[in-house]
Amino acid sequence: MTDSEILQLYRSGERDKAFRGLVSSYKERLYWHIRRMVLDHDDTDDCLQNTFVKVWQSLGRFRGDSQLYTWLYRIATNESLTFLTRQQARGGNLDLAAAGRLSTDPWFDGDQLQLSLHKAIAKLPPKQKAVFNLRYFEEMPYEKIAQVLETSEGALKASYHHAYEKVKTWVKEEMDAKY
Repeated sequence: MTDSEILQLYRSGERDKAFRGLVSSYKERLYWHIRRMVLDHDDTDDCLQNTFVKVWQSLGRFRGDSQLYTWLYRIATNESLTFLTRQQARGGNLDLAAAGRLSTDPWFDGDQLQLSLHKAIAKLPPKQKAVFNLRYFEEMPYEKIAQVLETSEGALKASYHHAYEKVKTWVKEEMDAKY
């Protein structure tokens, strides 16, 4: 279902169909976006559910200044960043612990290099992690990332470059240590 069809159904009062179309169209994409941020499957499910609740509560106020998918990613990213901030306030960098558990996670089917990549990404500050994930995994253009994170393209490019260099260094160090 297209974004315009979802919005048309919502505005015409067919809200159940609109919600099913919204979830059907975006559940998997948003799940993996959030998962790359928070790492744990159960935490991802919680964030995804919170994202859809917030989207549904706010859909009537969606003005269309951006594309629907950009708006959804903004809400999902903010929900993920809020989760990570709360997690840090409770006792440090628990996403590093989650990264360490990835090798035993039944939902993770990557090899050693992918595991090292996710561990390196987990070390990034939350906003750099968001920029890196949107650019690297989602292949989102800087213009769209700027809309999602509500910042300038120049700042994003610098943030992505710094994140990329950190990740590259950390992955190389871990792979060199293993082999």
